[in-house]
Order: sequence, then C-alpha cells, then structure tokens
Amino acid sequence: MLHTAHILNGNPDVRVTISDINPAMLSVGKQRSAALPASQQAALSFLEANAEDLTQTKPLGANQVGYSPTTGVPDESVDLYTVAFGIRNFSNIPAALREAYRVLKPGGVFACLEFSKADAHPLFNTIYKQWSFSAIPLIGQLVAGDRDSYQYLVESIEKFPSQEDFRDMIVDAGFVVGGKGYEDLTGGVAAIHKGMKPRRK
Repeated sequence: MLHTAHILNGNPDVRVTISDINPAMLSVGKQRSAALPASQQAALSFLEANAEDLTQTKPLGANQVGYSPTTGVPDESVDLYTVAFGIRNFSNIPAALREAYRVLKPGGVFACLEFSKADAHPLFNTIYKQWSFSAIPLIGQLVAGDRDSYQYLVESIEKFPSQEDFRDMIVDAGFVVGGKGYEDLTGGVAAIHKGMKPRRK
C-alpha cells in the first residue's frame, strides 16, 4: 500500500497505522517492516488497540505520531480502514463496525477481506466444508503441532455471517454500499466487503 502511494502515485504524505489488540503480533509486523525503505518505515505507526473501542489506544514502542492513550483514534481522522481475515475473531462485530464508521472521514472507505460462504455453489460447498473440517485441523497438527487453533479456524469461518448478513451489518453501522456490497472470491470461500461513510451534504 505504501509502495503504491509513495512510488506509483507520487504521494509521500500517505501514512498507515497498523493496529492489533495483541502487542506480540504488532512486534512481528514492526520487525518485518524493517525490510522496507526508510521513507516507508517512517510512514508506519503501530497501535495496540481493541477495534471495538478505539478511544483507548497504546502506541507500540516510542516516537509514535498521531495518537495517545488518552485521546485514542480521533473522530473522522482516517481515509481508509481495512481488515483482512480478522473481523470474524472480534467478540462484538457491530461495535467494531461502529468504531470504523466513527474514525473514518466522510467519504472514507471501510474494506474487509474475510472468509465467507460458498452456498451459491452447493456441490463445491459440500466438498469444501468436508475438506475444511477434516483436512485443515490435521494439516495444522502435522505442520504446526497445533490442531486446536486450526479447528478454531474452520469453526470460526462456519459461524461467520453470510455475505448478505455481513453486508447488512455494515449498512446498519451507517455505511452505504454499492451494488450488492461485496465481491465473492473463489466461489465465496472469501469475500471483499466495502462500505463508504456518506459525505455531508
């Protein structure tokens, strides 16, 4: 994203804040960012926060710009809010969507990539579910020595709302969506959802 903004689009003012409730995950991301050019590293901030309440945040490490534990993420301060393969793990998804709406500027975009439902393709869906519940936990056990985490993965995918239901949750949070509000990937195994915070008239 920073490469596209800084190099391809010639806009070095773009900044990205990477947020997670788990500081260990943020530390891994910060370590990996060391491979980026210095100008792009300087445009990154790492923020320990609960997505369901971004009014209380904690910058990871020193010299973080823009936020403090007392102010949190300000209202209408963000142009783009993205989350990938994570929102299904939130304990209160509607609260997280409302927070995304709060921090986005009018005209700002919420974009979410998440595992979804392949219900539109019954035969494929049957095979996919059978494979998921039998093979994925086994692979996790063999490769990572962790069957439980991979069992949780497939169960959390199964429990996550359908594309239509999640789209409706996005709309209920105040966003407007274009078309059907989502784009299926691989027959619905995953989907990209987008919503825009309406501009003021």
